[in-house]
Amino acid sequence: MATTYDEAWFASRASRGVQGLRAYDPGHDLVAFRRKFGDMLVELGSNENPYGPSPAARMAILDQLHSLHRYPDPLGLDLKRALAAKHGVDVGQILLGNGSHELLMQLAQVFAGEGDEVVFSRYGFAVFALATQCAGAKARVVEALPRDHATMPLGHDLDAIAAAVTPVTKLVYIANPNNPTGTWFGRDAMEVFLSRIPGEAVVVFDEAYAEMANAPDYSSVLPLLSRHPNLVVTRTFSKAYGLAGLRVGYLMAAPGLVAVMERVRESFNVNGPALAACEAVLDDTAHLRWSLDRNATERTSLTEALQERNLRVYPSQTNFVLVEFGPNTALIEAALIAQGVVLRPMGGYGLGDCLRITVGSHEENLRLLAALDKVIA
Repeated sequence: MATTYDEAWFASRASRGVQGLRAYDPGHDLVAFRRKFGDMLVELGSNENPYGPSPAARMAILDQLHSLHRYPDPLGLDLKRALAAKHGVDVGQILLGNGSHELLMQLAQVFAGEGDEVVFSRYGFAVFALATQCAGAKARVVEALPRDHATMPLGHDLDAIAAAVTPVTKLVYIANPNNPTGTWFGRDAMEVFLSRIPGEAVVVFDEAYAEMANAPDYSSVLPLLSRHPNLVVTRTFSKAYGLAGLRVGYLMAAPGLVAVMERVRESFNVNGPALAACEAVLDDTAHLRWSLDRNATERTSLTEALQERNLRVYPSQTNFVLVEFGPNTALIEAALIAQGVVLRPMGGYGLGDCLRITVGSHEENLRLLAALDKVIA
């Protein structure tokens, strides 16, 4: 009998971790929706910044067009120097990535494998599970705080996560603020948590939405880097800086950890226009502040408007809100799509009665609410 070279045949020859892996689910075919609805489409499913990047980014990209035939700086040193100055770290503590997604995957590739465990919370960022399985490691998924928790419904249970760490734990993933729940922690909680984690386990804090958090009790763990050599912080230019289309992220950690990570970094993993644009937006603090202020204002307004419609909106310090729609969630989502309003289904996270809604511009949010009112009626 002739061999059938189908997906199953090739999967049987893949590594054990990849055999059971499922590809990342983006939620919807947005390109098809853009063709169908054109300018009438309201995209509120990918947590993008509706205000776009600083105009300086566009100028930096245009300035790079004459040198597209040249490879970019393989080390990204100019951007690293700008980031080092911004965050008060050394250049040797920074690693650039094709989005923080790549870096989160590489951390598992480098530090975890068969026989190792990776600890993270239920309802944590989906890439944590993907990275763990791809590396062939065992996931220890810790139950999140209950929905009726007074201050952090569906948030990370830090005590339970710390208790789940064992001698074979190689990685611990935390998102702060967290996607998709929007929950967050302050520095005191982080310090207590880190003090309970053995130095042999690498602790990764994904802070993709850190710039958007304005709650008095929120704090980044960046100031703790010098005291915890096993600590890693990941950031991105896709969210607050409005450069999702360029795919640039970075991590900050001990120089020794970064040096080991460099061994698996793909050559020229960040392109020339992206390097230039990211360096440019770091200088435009006025645009960033304007964008963050508008996001905070619209987040509050959207939350209140959804609550007025008797919907449960979970607390958030990001540019999205998690909203509970109940047993008819799938029908509501489909009806909104029919009107050209795209939200993010949460079934893949085990939250099938919820939708994640990006905080759009004021006009986009009004169009969402108008469409939702038609559906509810």
